[in-house]
Amino acid sequence: KIRKPQLLSLIVFHSNLCLLTGKSLRGLGMELRCRCIETESRQIRRHVKEVEIIPANSHCEESEIIATLKITGLKVCLDPEAPWVKKAIEWWMSR
Repeated sequence: KIRKPQLLSLIVFHSNLCLLTGKSLRGLGMELRCRCIETESRQIRRHVKEVEIIPANSHCEESEIIATLKITGLKVCLDPEAPWVKKAIEWWMSR
């Protein structure tokens, strides 16, 4: 039979272990889910400052394309299936 103080100690230990594990993964820069919830398919190419392409991986089965806008610095997820995005990716890759 487990007493209350022992149970409390066990819960605190387990909670700290979980928190430390989560922090270490973030510290390594690992994402555990997709970054993009919605994507933009309208053409915004002339407003894009830079593009980050994140290939599909074990945490997100879709490739993600994240554009940083010139004026605001806002990050926007682009629709990888949009024709203008496909052409823009080819153009950006050739640079």
